[in-house]
Amino acid sequence: MSIRHYIPNALTCSNLVCGCLGIVEVLEGNMIWGPYLIWLAAIFDFFDGFAARSLKVSSPIGGELDSLADMVTFGLLPSIILFAMLRETAVPAWVPYLAFIVAIYSAIRLAKFNVDTRQTTSFIGVPTPANALLISSFPLILQRQPGWEFMRHPAFLLAVAFIMSFLLVAELPLFALKFKDFSWAHNRVKYIFLVLSLLLIIFFNFVAIPLIILLYVLLSVFHKDPQVSR
Repeated sequence: MSIRHYIPNALTCSNLVCGCLGIVEVLEGNMIWGPYLIWLAAIFDFFDGFAARSLKVSSPIGGELDSLADMVTFGLLPSIILFAMLRETAVPAWVPYLAFIVAIYSAIRLAKFNVDTRQTTSFIGVPTPANALLISSFPLILQRQPGWEFMRHPAFLLAVAFIMSFLLVAELPLFALKFKDFSWAHNRVKYIFLVLSLLLIIFFNFVAIPLIILLYVLLSVFHKDPQVSR
């Protein structure tokens, strides 16, 4: 077996390593490193699938490994970030554990994805990486951009946990950033999303992340992409 067969799984394992390191960092009180490692893992997660398709080395094992890595990095780690943030607030000792609803619904979402044939070119429900990127933005916004202190409030954090858990498994068709070709006709909504996302990042810095996730959902809901399964 040539080395190219190992490239996608190596990228997937890099995603998993980022998740493990992120969990350790957050539990040790280094809240900023957890989000950064989620972002790095998201890059690995994008390129493992891209590499598998480009090199034509997709395999059932690779798909299962990808979901297991995603569960750690984009399911458990975001829950631990919310757990750590809730523990810093004046709530009863049991309340922070509610954050792990995100991990539970992430597991359900990934299991559904593995057996749902409708999700080959698009998604049904918010993808776990998108949810993880949203949650990971909170510590960075609070540290780097003043004026967003409401993100520390337990009511806000719990609302995010429960609403996003619902959206993970909702029958909500969403486009995927997968390109069969690069034509405008087939990828219009994707190009619009990428351009608007870049503008949001330029003007809003870390605050752009929640705005981009909201934009992603709204574009998917209001734009009828022919590649999105209904």
